[in-house]
Amino acid sequence: MAAPIEFWFDFSSGYAYFAALEIDDFAARLGRQVTWRPFMLGAAFKVTGASGLSRTPMKGDYARHDWQRIARYRNVPFRPHPDHPIVQIPATRAYYWIERHQPNVAHEFGRAAFRAYFGEGRDLREPDILADLAGSLAIPKQELLDGMITAEIKEEAKAASDEALAKNVFGSPFLIVDGEPFWGWDRLPMLEEWLKRGGW
Repeated sequence: MAAPIEFWFDFSSGYAYFAALEIDDFAARLGRQVTWRPFMLGAAFKVTGASGLSRTPMKGDYARHDWQRIARYRNVPFRPHPDHPIVQIPATRAYYWIERHQPNVAHEFGRAAFRAYFGEGRDLREPDILADLAGSLAIPKQELLDGMITAEIKEEAKAASDEALAKNVFGSPFLIVDGEPFWGWDRLPMLEEWLKRGGW
């Protein structure tokens, strides 16, 4: 079976939001599965010396305009939390707990978290909001609340960021397929063509 597409992202990334809404269907058309890997983009910024897009003069203004344009183009809601960008450590830990205990709904939880933050302006720093999202997927809320703060899950989330750096993942979304890296939501068409052609 063909190797999965690695989908590296930060839950605070606007472009990753758009990628998350389509990545599983995209991969299925190509006969691939997807490995979702949330990580802390701030860890990459420390290495590259970059700043978050939303906090960068001129680039931030462009991105906010572009996100709204993409949302209209894709006909999806886009209303991020007023405090955007928010460091998404709780959502990342919640994702890894769900992936470990309820892997069949992990991707759906990831999409729900993105929709809640970018589509509805909900604050994912609040564990109860994450628990409500999990509850809608038949995941016991208290089990998630207890599980996402264990040392084991905290270490797993940190290890994901370490792995991302080891693979030279410096942005979000960042996709890797058969060892080939693609940075950005707008690279999905190129990734598709790469797989269809067998590279070039």
